[in-house]
Amino acid sequence: MPELTVHVSYGDINADFTGKDADEVLHALNSFLVSMIPELELARKLHLSYTLRDLAEMFGEYVKLTPEGPRVVVQDPKMSDKQLIALQLVAARIAYELGRSERDGMVVQEIEQATALKPKSISSRLSELTKQNIVERRGENRTIYYRITTYGIGWLSKELAARARP
Repeated sequence: MPELTVHVSYGDINADFTGKDADEVLHALNSFLVSMIPELELARKLHLSYTLRDLAEMFGEYVKLTPEGPRVVVQDPKMSDKQLIALQLVAARIAYELGRSERDGMVVQEIEQATALKPKSISSRLSELTKQNIVERRGENRTIYYRITTYGIGWLSKELAARARP
């Protein structure tokens, strides 16, 4: 396996980080930057975003990419329609991040096909989720689609964690 090397220059400071494991190199680089640039730590505390890896770790047991498209594979009867729709939109976001989809969201008909929920229920839940800033409504060439927001990912993660606790 080839080694990863990252070279950093900041003013008079130069540093190289090398290793076979990308996570180790990233951790060493991050520690260096935090110690050398205190503002970075403040910015990190204020910044919220989820990487593809974060999404896979948070929701990997619930969603999978199938030949038919992104799908929720764990459908607990106690799961609300809002949670199911949000999970389906997370699956769509993961598919997009992996280059398996052209959009980071889904149209109502795609959600209906993937979840087997009734269109009226989907529309009502999407309206509620949009008002709560969990889902965002977007238009693209006369096509309206819905995508999960960053806030929505955090909300869903907390919802699923609360359900998992006894």
